[in-house]
Amino acid sequence: MPRDPIDPSLRDEDQALSSLRPERLEQFIGQEKLKGQIALTLEAARRRVEVLGHVLLHDPPGLGKTTLANIIASEMGVNIKVTSGPVIERPGDLAALITGLAPGDVLFIDEIHRLRRIVEEILYPAMEDFKIDLMIGEGASAQSIRLDVPRFTLIGATTRKGLLTSPLRDRFEIDLRMDFYPDEELQRIVLRAGQIMDVTVTTEGAFEVARRSRGTPRIANRLLKRLRDYAQVHGSGVVDLEAAEAGLALLEIDLVGLDELDRRLLHTIIHKFNGGPVGLDTLAAALSEEKDTLSEVYEPFLLKKGFIQRTPQGRVATEHAYRHLNAPGRPQRSLL
Repeated sequence: MPRDPIDPSLRDEDQALSSLRPERLEQFIGQEKLKGQIALTLEAARRRVEVLGHVLLHDPPGLGKTTLANIIASEMGVNIKVTSGPVIERPGDLAALITGLAPGDVLFIDEIHRLRRIVEEILYPAMEDFKIDLMIGEGASAQSIRLDVPRFTLIGATTRKGLLTSPLRDRFEIDLRMDFYPDEELQRIVLRAGQIMDVTVTTEGAFEVARRSRGTPRIANRLLKRLRDYAQVHGSGVVDLEAAEAGLALLEIDLVGLDELDRRLLHTIIHKFNGGPVGLDTLAAALSEEKDTLSEVYEPFLLKKGFIQRTPQGRVATEHAYRHLNAPGRPQRSLL
C-alpha cells in the first residue's frame, strides 16, 4: 500500500521530542543571526500583507529545521502541511498536497533533495506562478491542463543542498543555513527541556550534557531523556554533574560527544586503511552502514571537530583523531 503523502512522516525520535519544540521565534534558543533574518522577513511580509517567500533550510540533521518551519507558520498565522521527499512518489501526490492548501499556508518538504525529478517539475510553475500543470489521460488522447493554486509558502529542508537541482534551488527566495550550536546555547536548551520534562537539572549537569551533544539540540534532548531515567534509577532523580558523567559513560558517549560508531569509524580509517585516504563506499562497506548515514549524520560533526578530512582520494584521519584515540602517530602524507 502506498504511503500517504499528507502524513507528517516525522521520524519516531522527532515525534517523541515534539513536546520540547518551541512554538514562537522568541522561544527558539540560538542561531541568532538566522533568527534575525527570519524575523525581518516575517515582519516585512506581514506589513505588506503578502505570502512569505519560499524558504530553503539546510544544515546537518537535528538542528531545528522542522521546528523553524512550524514556527514560521505559527508566526504568519497559517496552517502547515508536513511531508518529505521520499514519501511523494507521483506528481499527483504533490498536486493533491498543493491544491489542498489554503491561501498563505506553508507546505514543508523535509529531505527535499530526495524528490523524484518528475515530481520536482510540478513545483517549478507552482513556486513561480502558483499554477500546476497536469497531464490528463494517456497516450495519444493525453492533454495538459494548467490549474491555479492558492498562493503558498514552500519550506524545503535538506542536509545536502548540493544535491538540489539548480532549477529548484534557484526558486527559493530565502536561503538559510543553520550551524552547530555552541555549548552555552545547548546548555540553555537542556535547562529549558528539563523544565518542560519536570526534571531537575543543575547548571553543571546541563553543561556536561551540552558539551557531549555534538552541537545538536535533538541529541541534547535525547540524552537528557536517557539521563533522567538514569538519575531516577541510580540517583536522587536530579541530573547533576555526577549523574550526567555516570549516565553518559554508560551510554558510551565520550568527553567530546563521540559515540561508539564515531570511534569505530575513526578506528577503521586508522587501522584498516592506514589512516586513509579511503572512499566513502569502501568505508560504508567496512562498517556495514549506509553511506548516506555516514555522510549526512556522522561526517559533518567529525569534520567540524577536525577528526577527519575529505580529500579527492577519500577520507583521511587527522592527527587530532590519532591523539583522541591514543592511536600510534599518523604517517606523514600529502593530503592533496
